[in-house]
Amino acid sequence: MNRGLQDLASSIKRRVAAVFAPVEPKPHRSGLFSRTLIVTALGLFAGAAALGMVQQPDRSEIPPSRLIRSPLPLSAEQVEVSAPSAAPYISETRIRPGDTLSAVLQRLELDSPQLQGFLTHDASARSIYKLYPGRAVQAATDADGNLVWLRYIHTPGNESDGQVVTRMLQVEPAGDGYKAREITEDTDRQTRVAVGTIRSSLFGATDAAGIPDSVTMQMADILSAKIDFLRDLRQGDQFRVVYEVRSHDGRYAGAGRVLALEFINNGKTYNAVWFSADGKNGSYYDFDGTSLRGAFLRTALKFSRISSTFGMRMHPIHKTWTGHKGVDYAAPAGTPIHATADGTVEFAGWQNGYGNVVILKHYGKYSTVYAHQSRIAAGLRKGDKIAQGQLIGYVGSTGWATGPHLHYEFRVDNQPVDPLSVDLPVARALEPAEQRAFAQAVAPYKQQIQLLTEFQQTLPEALTNVASR
Repeated sequence: MNRGLQDLASSIKRRVAAVFAPVEPKPHRSGLFSRTLIVTALGLFAGAAALGMVQQPDRSEIPPSRLIRSPLPLSAEQVEVSAPSAAPYISETRIRPGDTLSAVLQRLELDSPQLQGFLTHDASARSIYKLYPGRAVQAATDADGNLVWLRYIHTPGNESDGQVVTRMLQVEPAGDGYKAREITEDTDRQTRVAVGTIRSSLFGATDAAGIPDSVTMQMADILSAKIDFLRDLRQGDQFRVVYEVRSHDGRYAGAGRVLALEFINNGKTYNAVWFSADGKNGSYYDFDGTSLRGAFLRTALKFSRISSTFGMRMHPIHKTWTGHKGVDYAAPAGTPIHATADGTVEFAGWQNGYGNVVILKHYGKYSTVYAHQSRIAAGLRKGDKIAQGQLIGYVGSTGWATGPHLHYEFRVDNQPVDPLSVDLPVARALEPAEQRAFAQAVAPYKQQIQLLTEFQQTLPEALTNVASR
């Protein structure tokens, strides 16, 4: 691509970025203006398809210089030289397959046996014991070449308390030696869009569009109640998706949540948008405001088998006939347990025969029990708000249990009922105030999806799987 085309592509990208940024709904535009946006978007996406994902260049802090405005030539007495800046010089290297710590330090020009010895043996620097290929190591030095700090960015994107953060090890000189500590920094959030057409498989189409695998998995999960992605996909099915990505210091740090999605399967259109009524817990709805999930999942385990059903049985420990108030799901110890519905923690701790147990209170008259856990999810306590599918603990055999399994109860007005036979309640409908907030929140995404639809229809056959940057 020559220089003129590069400048044109950069200009187009800036213009289209404003189109796809989440904004407040604007008045209806004319058809001519919409077609202009489509042509503009076509240039962007064609460029994205040709260029792919470009590695961000390494960046260093350069001491500021002073611009001298004076007739030339200048004598030595006329030249004023600025004082050296205190800002450190920052160099960076990426870990390569098979790298040793010594090789990494050499590329950073840090020739210090004492530093290498500290990193190798001190427990506070243990995160650098494992060098992950592709991760960055940065070194800051002063004007004399002395180390100011060393950073190993070992976890560029990690979810913590609902936020995606970057975790790193920072090493600094301390007296005659060094000290190390772990640092957590926030990541920046951007919105990306992509479109694709199914040729062989969903992953084949999303890979061609540059969509992260975690976003692909979300797409399949969001519409799993509408589309069987193993059996129902057809050649020519299309999708358009709006999703989040995270970055740290300008570098990709992982994908976030799908914000809006439209999928055309066998000629039928399905759409979804993320909406949170309280700004904390949220879920996916179609564009008309109908929830895409039931109020309750059938099971709290993704993979298991039923080992004991609801009703009368011989108790395995007491050897007496007794009523079994729930359903037992056999699974290996440590298997994650997920909440079957939104709710509030009513109890989390030890309770007689239940062992480690979590009891959740849901809207209306419903509650659920998750017993015999090996351990309860860290930090879970009474009063916490829980979202459907959220991790609440791990399978175990605490309390009156002969082996690892989950004892799950579904209660109505505090009375256990059979969760396998009862008609589970449908999702709670949005309240009038929530419906108004939903309509306002979904409007920009409807506009984005509509623009993507018009754009996708103008694409040549060779560019049916493209993503924005």
